[in-house]
Amino acid sequence: MKTWLITGCSTGFGRELARAVLSHGDRAVVTARDVEQIKDIVEAAGDRALALPLDVTRPEHVRAAVQTAQDRFGGIDVLVNNAGIGYFAAVEESTDEEIRRMFEINVFGLSDVTRAVLPGMRQRRTGTIVNFSSIGGLRSFPAVGYYNATKFAVEGLSEALAKEVAPLGLKVLLVEPGPFRTDWAGRSAKETLPEHGLADYTATAGAQRADFRAGTGNEPGDPARAATAIITAVEADQPPLRLLLGGPAYEMAIDKLDQLRTEFTTWETLTRSADFPTA
Repeated sequence: MKTWLITGCSTGFGRELARAVLSHGDRAVVTARDVEQIKDIVEAAGDRALALPLDVTRPEHVRAAVQTAQDRFGGIDVLVNNAGIGYFAAVEESTDEEIRRMFEINVFGLSDVTRAVLPGMRQRRTGTIVNFSSIGGLRSFPAVGYYNATKFAVEGLSEALAKEVAPLGLKVLLVEPGPFRTDWAGRSAKETLPEHGLADYTATAGAQRADFRAGTGNEPGDPARAATAIITAVEADQPPLRLLLGGPAYEMAIDKLDQLRTEFTTWETLTRSADFPTA
């Protein structure tokens, strides 16, 4: 029986994953900024579940949640860094306040929770860290440039971490969903205010933002099925570093790979010309 600590469980992936973990028979430390929103998840699980308040941007919350989880269950086997937000605006339209808020949650919050959990995992020489990225961590889209930047950061951090902790018996799993029926593009995602909007970006960022909003509630991805897939990957003997979720994510990732290969090979001669001449 594994003990999972999951951030951002009030809605979306976090909520479905917490429910799936408990249904699977494991233990779960279910967290959210407002603990009242997650009490229903733990009610039927008895002593296998614990609901805790956790705002990942507050170090004192992070330390308290991790310590409480360890005291209650003896250790954390799986950390899931799911807490995150979106923000819709062209790069030039974006405001410092919203950019920094998103980085604080999506990158620095994830980093803080990870560093708080790592000592216990290292000591026991076992554990898995699941970091939620996105297909937007592999390729960028208009209107979410700074969101893409946070997820590209999560990708780079996680890839390095995986290499650092592998000799210690620890694993890292990057989850890269495409469009799913969560609240990512709904009420929880802020966007540029009208007074900050620029007409020159109407056809690019503006159109993409409208597409995101219009698709809310009709995305092809099922969060409950995604939760099952994540549990399967965590339990695999050799889990992937990157787990794409949903058909659109797979298709967009393969397209990005094809684009990179084409561009790299097209410019190979110029690329190699930057080296010192060989004898």
